[in-house]
Amino acid sequence: MDWITRMNAAINYIEEHITDELDFSKIAQIACSSAYHFQRIFICMTGMPLSEYIRRRRMSLAVADLKQNEAKIVDIALKYGYSSPTAFNRAFQSVHGIAPSLVKKDGATVKSYPPISFKITVKGAEGMNYRIEKKEAFRIVGFSSPLDQDFYSDYNQQLVSQMWQLSATNGTTSKLLTLMEGVPSGLLGVMVCDDSLEEWRYFAAVSSTKEIGNTLEEYIVPPYTWAIFSGEGKDTDAIKELGTRVITEWLPTSGYEYDNGPDIEVYLSEEPECVKFEFWMPVKKV
Repeated sequence: MDWITRMNAAINYIEEHITDELDFSKIAQIACSSAYHFQRIFICMTGMPLSEYIRRRRMSLAVADLKQNEAKIVDIALKYGYSSPTAFNRAFQSVHGIAPSLVKKDGATVKSYPPISFKITVKGAEGMNYRIEKKEAFRIVGFSSPLDQDFYSDYNQQLVSQMWQLSATNGTTSKLLTLMEGVPSGLLGVMVCDDSLEEWRYFAAVSSTKEIGNTLEEYIVPPYTWAIFSGEGKDTDAIKELGTRVITEWLPTSGYEYDNGPDIEVYLSEEPECVKFEFWMPVKKV
């Protein structure tokens, strides 16, 4: 079963359990993936986080429930997992722009979000440079922070940005550069996900075998086969755009799928005019 089929199986599972408390790890298991990699693929393919998709589906279904004559808002709120009408009202208005109590009125405008389905589409007019390499385990050193498991949340994005800003101002980045040796060569942004421990961490780091004392952390990246993509752009957002293209354009027809290892962003240079970088994706044969 290819990964497009598995993604659709996960969507079917969401639909069948839309009124239950949905566990992202369970959804990812349906797709034979880790929670992190499933969410990364999902947002790249749909342009929205998994949590937002589930919220939109629930609020779409809630409209039909609200139109029933005997429907009570408090009962519908509980049906879709909201402990109070206030929380349900807030979620409903964020999707439809009106309060649940107004749905029955003539002329009330609401939105419909049908279930999504994944399919392969023809893209790729712009080429991507990549290579496949097997690497033994290597050590990274740096500092890390735990992340919320909605990886693309505003909280996580702000946290990662603040980590790098602080590192640049307090001298940590300069210290990391003195420790850097081996491959990958450059400043590294490493997303480490351990679904079994329900722990995700982001490392700002470099590859190194040198002593670090007790001021920095270390992490051993296990051996993997890596799909390594190179690119350049005017700012660091360009590497995120490359990652999205890799998942939506390259991965579906590559003969590979995500392996359950870390994603690695390698910043080869950060010249003001042009940022050069690599995106390392752990892969395995389908």
